[in-house]
Amino acid sequence: MQVLKNNSLLQTAKMLRKNMTPHERKLWYMFLRKYPVKIYKQRIIESFIVDFYCAPARLVIEIDGSQHFTKQGIEHDKERSAIIKAYDLKVLRFTNYEVDTDFQNVCETIDEEIKARLKSITN
Repeated sequence: MQVLKNNSLLQTAKMLRKNMTPHERKLWYMFLRKYPVKIYKQRIIESFIVDFYCAPARLVIEIDGSQHFTKQGIEHDKERSAIIKAYDLKVLRFTNYEVDTDFQNVCETIDEEIKARLKSITN
């Protein structure tokens, strides 16, 4: 299934790419940018902008800051995740704290998930 995107969010996505959070920046520059499978930053999926998207593995990677743990943030994330999952995409979520304190495990989890999903897609 082709992933739809709301092109009216293009300028916002470009701005977010230029102004990543420190945690997004760390993950991007220290791991994802040179990953052997193409990963996009701040990608539009329907009317949402996800932090990172690996199209070949059909994987979304989200880095959650404090706003994701409010009542409103939790509800918003549920709605986002339901729409994203409808495209047969998997969402991996990590907190800012995990990126700060357990970076190696975050990277290993992403690597394992991408490899597993690519393997299952090609079989």
